Amino acid sequence: MVFPKNQRILAQLGENIKLACKRRNYSQTLISERTGLSRLTIRKIEQGDPKVSIGHYVAVLSVLGLVEDFAKVASDDELGRKLQDIKLMGKQKGKKP
Repeated sequence: MVFPKNQRILAQLGENIKLACKRRNYSQTLISERTGLSRLTIRKIEQGDPKVSIGHYVAVLSVLGLVEDFAKVASDDELGRKLQDIKLMGKQKGKKP
């Protein structure tokens, strides 16, 4: 099950992919040929369909030369660092000078 907020994010991803294709003048047929995916799957990716494998999204991003963007996801984990800092600060309080 995909929550509505996450569905909107996938829809935005699909739209971004569709725009990237249009900017490069890449048709769904061309993307299909280069990825080995069906045109139906390409259409679903452009719509942000959550049922499409993440690997298929990566394949399309690779054809577009944008796969490196995918590697940036969660690389700047601000919340994780804050939680880690809180935990580290708590350990320091327990130490005696």
